[in-house]
Amino acid sequence: MDPSVRDALFDQESFTRLAVIADTDHSLVVEDFDDPASAAALAEAEVLFTGWGCPPLTADALARMPRLRTVVHAAGSVKHHITDACWERELTVTSAAGANALPVAEYTLAAILFAGKRVLAAQRTYRRKRARVSAIDVIGTGGNYGRTVGVVGASRIGRRVIELLRPHDLRVLLYDPYVDEAEATRLGVTPVSLDTLVRSSDVVTIHAPELPETRHLFDRERLALLPDGATLINTARGSLVDTEALTEELVSGRLDAVLDVTEPEVLPAASPLYDLPNVLLTPHVAGSAGNELTRMTHAALDELERYGHGLPYATPVQGEALTRTA
Repeated sequence: MDPSVRDALFDQESFTRLAVIADTDHSLVVEDFDDPASAAALAEAEVLFTGWGCPPLTADALARMPRLRTVVHAAGSVKHHITDACWERELTVTSAAGANALPVAEYTLAAILFAGKRVLAAQRTYRRKRARVSAIDVIGTGGNYGRTVGVVGASRIGRRVIELLRPHDLRVLLYDPYVDEAEATRLGVTPVSLDTLVRSSDVVTIHAPELPETRHLFDRERLALLPDGATLINTARGSLVDTEALTEELVSGRLDAVLDVTEPEVLPAASPLYDLPNVLLTPHVAGSAGNELTRMTHAALDELERYGHGLPYATPVQGEALTRTA
């Protein structure tokens, strides 16, 4: 991982716990598998404890690690560094994706409830008038009683969002091609087609993976299906939404949006999305940050401890599952 990531992930308690679980030198952070300074340690390594910034584990890289048996990733997706060569080598892999899902789901819940309450509209009205504002006038027919929320993707994050929505008086629709009616019933949601979900929802929140078939899942035609005044929330990947088409909708004022990810990842400085009053734009902060990083570290250390005791991982990553997950 990148050294700055090590410093963010580990506090003294985490380092102490790592030292109890494994024989390791936590001052050694590998950024490049070709670095001669790391060669001796890599040749002896049984476990790689990885994080953001880990380079790809290619066949050439793995050849430098003849004793490697497993990879423990203290973050979410492993797609950036786990390659086919890892599965051919029959390495086991685990990640802290479940721990990373929690803050994303919390961010999404806040965005959904704020959207229903029309907080952005209330803020801009109050800022403009700088005088008493009627809640009845500014919220209008908004509110969170009986609103319809459409969840796109029953991923870890999508499922956590559904769980967090249960205490609220909301109707929840789900689109996920891998979830049947029986499982949807267990989740407490109504399964529908994607277009039906889009047409029927006051708020749509995206939690689908970034795959070739999901690129521009929300294209111009699908965005046009959203009801006037609906809110689109994207904490997944920017490529799932056609940025140009969404920008046109948002400039018109027909829709609201909460965007933590965009395509490109950093929008051009001239993008109107930075300044539109109906857009909340954040710089990819929904995932683990600050003290939430420690949650991921301990989740990864839990898995490392299981490995040390000869137990199976609680959250293993399966190679075949990566074709339809983040």
